[in-house]
Amino acid sequence: MQKNAFDFIRKNKRAGKPRKIGMTEIRGPYYTVMGKNYLEDVLSTMGPYIDSLKFAGGSFSLMSDKALKELIDTAHKYDVLVSTGGFIEYVLTQGPEAVDKYIKACKAVGFDILEISSGFITIPTDDWLRLVEKVQKAGLKAKPEVGIQFGAGGSTSVAELAAESVRDVEQAIQQAKRFIDAGAYMIMIESEGITENVKVWRTDVAAKIVNQLGMEKVMFEAADPEVFIWYIKNYGPEVNLFVDHSQIVELEAVREGIWGTNSIWGRIVTYK
Repeated sequence: MQKNAFDFIRKNKRAGKPRKIGMTEIRGPYYTVMGKNYLEDVLSTMGPYIDSLKFAGGSFSLMSDKALKELIDTAHKYDVLVSTGGFIEYVLTQGPEAVDKYIKACKAVGFDILEISSGFITIPTDDWLRLVEKVQKAGLKAKPEVGIQFGAGGSTSVAELAAESVRDVEQAIQQAKRFIDAGAYMIMIESEGITENVKVWRTDVAAKIVNQLGMEKVMFEAADPEVFIWYIKNYGPEVNLFVDHSQIVELEAVREGIWGTNSIWGRIVTYK
């Protein structure tokens, strides 16, 4: 970790990169534009606490090759991996040839992680496993996204999601186990249906996932500070989390136990 004049103040010890637990992935351009100068500001100040940068909504497909390469190169400069986000589910609707070209293009421009999501589409698990294998053969880290809410993504309203079906939690966990056994780098846990766009949080779902899969191979989407605070309060500072880039300072302050809401202030500690 980086040194500063305040290192005499006790904070929770955090492992350096590359980390296996306590990883933080931040959202790149989606809700706001992000260019290389913006990203440079984020990473030059908070880079040691960021493990990966994730594009969202296929935003990289809207950029010039030059702009995209500048972002990827800037991330790599600070030892930050770069993820595609779940854009492949849109590509899947265009057939196998498009998928092959997509994977090849992702590798060519410098992506490290290719997320394989299916919030809006249904894909058989065996087909999903074939995609994991194909992504890994291309030299990319496969990161399947698993959730319980069909239709998740794209800021779908609570009412719309309530009208959709919810998957069995055990089925989702067994599917995730198969991905891990196939060598998947990480499992992204979709927040919708658990802590996002629901009337009542399904904390039981998070508990079952942690109990059966552990914490090293899963990353929880934590769309709001109250969500990532809940995860850290219940599972400790070494839970893997995905947040918006605007939340990285608050998240790391909570992980290290130096700040937080009344319910956690002074209560997030490690023993090492």
